[in-house]
Order: sequence, then structure tokens, then C-alpha cells
Amino acid sequence: MTTYNHDAIRKAYPNAITIEDGFGVKDADGNPITLDQTLVDAAAAEIQSELDATQYQRNRQPEYPSLATLADALYWSNQGDNTKLDEYYAACAAVKAKYPKP
Repeated sequence: MTTYNHDAIRKAYPNAITIEDGFGVKDADGNPITLDQTLVDAAAAEIQSELDATQYQRNRQPEYPSLATLADALYWSNQGDNTKLDEYYAACAAVKAKYPKP
């Protein structure tokens, strides 16, 4: 049974509508699409490169302070106390420093 890299196939063959492991790839009219593994491998490498280039975003997201923390900090800043807002910005900066852009 053949197992396909569906994302790479869709990137290499935008006309691919149906991808079924073990059965093949078909276009909108049900016609089979013959895959060129070189094109699929190149598309897979491009997808991986795109993922690698944005990994820092996925690493940062769970470590950023919550929006509720920001809302509270903004409230207190509006009341004249910037302490919590400064702490929020410092926490964001620490996450950015921990996971810099490539």
C-alpha cells in the first residue's frame, strides 16, 4: 500500500482533488494523476522550509502572557499605574529573546 504526503502532493499538483492512500491521486473529473516523485519531494522540501522559517512563532505563542493579563495591565495603565504594563512588555520581550526570528 502506498502512503502519500498529501500536503506535498497538493502543493505540487493544485488540480489534485482526491488523494487516497493505496488508490492514487485524481483530478476533479476523476482522472488519475501520475505523480512525479521529484516534484512531490521538492514540494515537501518547500513546505518543510516554510515550517522551519516560522517555528519561532509556534514556540513563542504558548509562552506569551495572556490577553487577560494585557487587559488588566491596560486597565491599570489607564488608572495611572504602568507597573503591570511594563511587566507585560518585559515578559513579551523575554519570549522574543528566547525564540528569535531566524
